[in-house]
Amino acid sequence: MTSPAATSVKRTAARAALTVPGVAELEPSLRDALADAATRVRQALGSPAPSPEAGIRVERIPRTGVWHIEVRCALNDDRRALDATREVREKVRSAVGSHVTRHGVPEPVSVVVTVTRVTRRRPSLHPKTTAP
Repeated sequence: MTSPAATSVKRTAARAALTVPGVAELEPSLRDALADAATRVRQALGSPAPSPEAGIRVERIPRTGVWHIEVRCALNDDRRALDATREVREKVRSAVGSHVTRHGVPEPVSVVVTVTRVTRRRPSLHPKTTAP
């Protein structure tokens, strides 16, 4: 079972990662994807789709107090993956660091970003037109 603190950190990390330009979505791990597949019946009955937090794994190492966060994301192809992953790592580290400081003792934060795929950016439904 996930602690309320871990859930809160997970939510904070997901929000921070999704603000980075070029991040298309957060993707669940294989474990989360399999669990989601097992709940298809509930979804058919109207349960909501998996939350963006499904692409975030959070663990607090008890003896050191370090928050270890894994972010799994898909990127748009309009930005270099290296730049986007660096920005995701820094934004998540900063956001979670501020969050845990506000809610208790400042604790170190470790962030690992995994790019699961790069997607083509979808063209706009309303293409820009230029005046003659």
